[in-house]
Amino acid sequence: MKKYFIALLAILSLGQTAFVPNASAQNPRVTIPDFADLVERASPAVVNIRTTEKVMVQQAQGGIPGMPEDQAEFFRRFFGVPIPGIPNGPKQAQPNSGKPQEADRGVGSGFIIESNGLILTNAHVVEGATTIYVTLTDKREFKAKLLGMDKRTDVAVVKIEARDLPKLPLGDSSKVRVGEWVLAIGSPFGLENTVTAGIVSAKSRDTGDYLPFIQTDVAVNPGNSGGPLLNTAGQVIGINSQIFSRSGGYMGISFAIPIDEAMRVAEQLRTNGKMTRGRIGVALGEMTKEVAESLGLGKPRGAYVRNVETNGPAAVGGIEAGDVILSFNGREINKSTDLPRIVGETKPGTTASVQVWRKGSTREVTVTVIDTDSTQAAVKKSDAPANTGNSANAFGVAVTDLSDTKKKDLNIKGGVEVSGLSDGPLARAGVRPGDVIIRIADADITGVKQFETLVKGLDANKAVPVFIRRSDGTLIIPVRPK
Repeated sequence: MKKYFIALLAILSLGQTAFVPNASAQNPRVTIPDFADLVERASPAVVNIRTTEKVMVQQAQGGIPGMPEDQAEFFRRFFGVPIPGIPNGPKQAQPNSGKPQEADRGVGSGFIIESNGLILTNAHVVEGATTIYVTLTDKREFKAKLLGMDKRTDVAVVKIEARDLPKLPLGDSSKVRVGEWVLAIGSPFGLENTVTAGIVSAKSRDTGDYLPFIQTDVAVNPGNSGGPLLNTAGQVIGINSQIFSRSGGYMGISFAIPIDEAMRVAEQLRTNGKMTRGRIGVALGEMTKEVAESLGLGKPRGAYVRNVETNGPAAVGGIEAGDVILSFNGREINKSTDLPRIVGETKPGTTASVQVWRKGSTREVTVTVIDTDSTQAAVKKSDAPANTGNSANAFGVAVTDLSDTKKKDLNIKGGVEVSGLSDGPLARAGVRPGDVIIRIADADITGVKQFETLVKGLDANKAVPVFIRRSDGTLIIPVRPK
């Protein structure tokens, strides 16, 4: 018994240090951080943001002059007798007598990045606001000016007229490690300067086209939006932006915008008032393991091009539907969501080299990036013909030659249209009448006769990629002939 008591005293004497039985002899203890000093330094630079908007309020009659309506209603309900000189009865709204009044819209958080009053927050915190109020920890309140916001990245920059304000140092979000301690400061449910802590759960979570989010288990709730995510050095590594929730409240998963991404956007917002992005005019699909193997890529990588905008930069540069983009301007594309982010960061007017995988080999093409605000070409959609029959070929499809009009509508050079399906591999893969088969493996389809000859020569034990054109997109379906 004495032995266990001594052991307990030894553990308690460690204070904030926990003994790890399986740790190495060189580092037998893991220290739990003390956030108190960090919070004391960082809190003065975190602000509460309150927004208002103009709403139409109907004028009313029947109130008690000089008395709030809730008190007047109390007298009417419980006394129920006329009061001399005071109208008795509930207020009655008068038609067409509305007047705009300022009403609270919402609350959020932000943090100061420059001592002259430059503040970073979320776009959804200030979007649609008539007036933005910023409250500091010393209870001073300022009206803020919106310098710019970008809804795609959910970043906004506001400015207050003040000097010598405390500011937060910025960290390097590219160096964030999964498992490291992090801290959030904000105003959940309007409760100013609330502190919560946790760890980084994952990096590069794709919840949008332009952001690889930092995922944490830090408790974040409505009102935390726009507040800083800090590392143990007190540096901002992210902006708390989203939560995953089925109830509207915190459920153990929250997301922050990496500060590197946020500042790249903020620089343009404070300079131009808007975010300018590049684009090349492609629609993308996700690369699956089955598709990658059927194309000879080995493992899933790159961004598969589902459609190419007519006369867009990609089409002019030679990119085709069905290509897989492996790199853009020397930067490797690991998954489809990487491409919009990398292209978006590229300045419009830049000539970029693009490596694509096509028909079993790589090739280099050159495209000129344009602004996302440029008009996108309209893509015509063709009507699917009726199911006219079945075929006994290995794919279980009946096909017809394409008219020149349909080729022009779909912006393709050749192919055959599916006119009928039996219970074959293409039908089970989701192909339907009206779809156009434009390629099988590395062979472009030119007509019905060539298609039938090609299908007959396929190895029944080997899956091949079949390229299907449907309306404004190209699907790649790995098919094993029956």
